Amino acid sequence: MRTINCKGSLIDFQQAKVMGILNVTPDSFFDGGRYKNEKDLLQQTEKMLLEGATFIDVGGYSSRPGAIHISEEEELSRVLPVISLLLKNFPDILLSIDTFRSRIAQKSIEYGAAIINDISAGQMDENMFDTIAKLQVPYIIMHMKGTPQNMQRNPQYHNVTLELISYFADLRFQLQAKKINDLIIDVGFGFGKTHAHNFELLNNLKLFQELDVPVLAGLSRKSMLYKTLNITPQDALNSTTVANTIALMNGANILRVHDAKEAVEAVAIFNEIEKSSC
Repeated sequence: MRTINCKGSLIDFQQAKVMGILNVTPDSFFDGGRYKNEKDLLQQTEKMLLEGATFIDVGGYSSRPGAIHISEEEELSRVLPVISLLLKNFPDILLSIDTFRSRIAQKSIEYGAAIINDISAGQMDENMFDTIAKLQVPYIIMHMKGTPQNMQRNPQYHNVTLELISYFADLRFQLQAKKINDLIIDVGFGFGKTHAHNFELLNNLKLFQELDVPVLAGLSRKSMLYKTLNITPQDALNSTTVANTIALMNGANILRVHDAKEAVEAVAIFNEIEKSSC
C-alpha cells in the first residue's frame, strides 16, 4: 500500500485523501485575495478541516497562466506568518507548501509545515532536490511545460501520456537515488497542456499507477472544465466534482480542491463502489 510519512505519522492511501487549497496570493484564478486577514484564513482553514480535508496546501506564489513573478522575500512574507498562525490554532494540521523555491521549502519546514508541493518538480531551482533530501519530507512533483508565465503558449507533445510517464519515471529514479522516497506525482492539469491534453491525461490517469507512487489530481475549477461548459470558475463546482470522481475511478489518491466538502463526499461515494466490487 502506498504511504507517506508526515511528521512521524504514516498516511496511507487505501482510501483517497483530500487536500484543501488555501491561496494567500492576490491574483490566483479563483480565490486570489479572498483571505485578507487572520480571521478569514482561520475560518476557511477550519471549514476545510471540519469538512474532512487531510491536508491544507498553502500557496504564496500564483501559478495561474501569465501570473506575475514575485521575489523570494515577498513569497516568504506571505507564507511564513500563515504557517505560524495555522499551527498555533490547529496544532495537528498537516500543511503542504506550494513552492518551487528551495529557500521557501527550507524555511516552511522549519516553521512546521509537513509537505512540499513543487509545481516545477525541481526544474526551476537546482537546489530543491538536495533540500528535500536533507529535510526528508514528502515531496509532490508536478509536471509543467515551461513556467507559469509562458506555459500555455502552444504546448506540444508527441504523446502526452507516455511523455509524462517517462518524465516521472526518470525523476523518481533521480530522487530515490538521493534517498527521497515519500513521493507524490501530479500530472499538472492546465500547466502547459492544451484542452485535449488535459482530458487525455484524465482518461489515462490509471496508467500512472505503474510508477507505484501516490497520484494527486488538481482539477478544481480548472479552465478545462469551465471553458468546456462556457461558464465561470465560480460556477464550476459541479463539473469539478464530476472530474474528481473520474479521477478517483482512474486511481487518484489525493484530490487537491477549493471545496473540501464536495470532494470528501465524492471520495465517500467512490469508496462504497469499491466495497461493492470486492
